Amino acid sequence: MNRQITLAARPTGLPKESDFRLVESAVPVPGPGEVLVRTLYLSVDPYMRGRMNDAKSYAAPVAIGEVMVGGTIGRVEQSNDPNFRVGDIVAGATGWQDYATPKGKDLRRLDPSVAPVTTALGVLGHIGLTAYFGLIDICHPRAGETLVVSGAAGAVTYRGTTESGGSATAAGARSTSTPPPPVPGMTSTVNG
Repeated sequence: MNRQITLAARPTGLPKESDFRLVESAVPVPGPGEVLVRTLYLSVDPYMRGRMNDAKSYAAPVAIGEVMVGGTIGRVEQSNDPNFRVGDIVAGATGWQDYATPKGKDLRRLDPSVAPVTTALGVLGHIGLTAYFGLIDICHPRAGETLVVSGAAGAVTYRGTTESGGSATAAGARSTSTPPPPVPGMTSTVNG
């Protein structure tokens, strides 16, 4: 059985349980060039809230009834792509569901001997790499400068820069960070 979390309504303010719907269906069968991936880890990131709005943005909104978007780490269960074998661990954007059938070209094979696979959703994924290249290629930190990373700036700035740690320091700059602002009714920890 494939469990999927779909968007049931456009949230007003903070999302609530009624804004989502659990849909159960048969496990999909991969077509030509597709890979059946079973989700092991799912990243829940701040950008997802914006994707729930029906507004013009850098990315299309999630349609009502569509599976919620999200980065995932999964295991290949079946493959119709010669570049992937059963048992491979992959990163993709397969969303909030147990199983998905993306094209092989939309997946990245992970090597668990290099780093914990979960880092592909953080410091070695789009958040960390965006922060790293933004800092190194755009900011160009230099000796004697101070970099302040604010938790209020979002996941890429706070989590990505602090986890990729040392990029500014390696260039001779000083770095410090402030914690993210509290969310009423929630507790939070920053981890990898």
